[in-house]
Parts: sequence; C-alpha cells; structure tokens
Amino acid sequence: MAGVPGIDANTGMMALQQMRAGQPEAMARRLNSPHQPNTSDAAARKTANEFEAMFLSQMLEHMTTGIKTDGPFGGGQGEEMFRSLLNQQYAEMLTKSGGIGIADHVYRQILALQEV
Repeated sequence: MAGVPGIDANTGMMALQQMRAGQPEAMARRLNSPHQPNTSDAAARKTANEFEAMFLSQMLEHMTTGIKTDGPFGGGQGEEMFRSLLNQQYAEMLTKSGGIGIADHVYRQILALQEV
C-alpha cells in the first residue's frame, strides 16, 4: 500500500485478501496492528548492536591513525589494511561484551519510533 504510511505491501495485500474473503474484522486487525511482520525486537537489537560496532570501529580507526609502526616487521600498505580489519574485530568484541551503552539507547529509540 504505497500511499498509506506504516503499512507495507504484504500487510496491505493480506488485508485486501481478507476483505475479499468476507473477513472485515481480520482485515481491520491487520491494518491497525502496531506490529509489522518484518519488525521484531531481535532485529531492532541486532541493528542497534551493528550501529554500536560501526561507531566503535570508526572511533578506534581515528585513535590508531597516528600510531607509527616502525621496525623490521612494521609498516606498509598491508599493515594499514589489516589494522582496519583489526579495529573492526575489536569493535565487534567490545559490542558483544556489553559495549559502551550506545546500542541500548539506539534500541530504545528504534522501538519508540515503531511505537512498540
């Protein structure tokens, strides 16, 4: 349903089928339901955790930018590439171990925007 805010195509099609089948009560429940089939608490939590991991990765990237890697085994383009990957892994591990609290705030905002 392109013109109706908050109603995706699947919900609209199912409501239309229920209306054609003579089930107007089921149609009204589906259209007025605050929960959409594709939105769930688990998906909101996963998105919030991914956002925090991305934020921490960027923060770590800026923190390690000025570190010099001199010596017989340091430097080069390879280290620059792998440092980025290492920062991503650090960020994911920080998030999995509780993070810094950004994911919790983002999660609550996602749920608030969905009016759950």
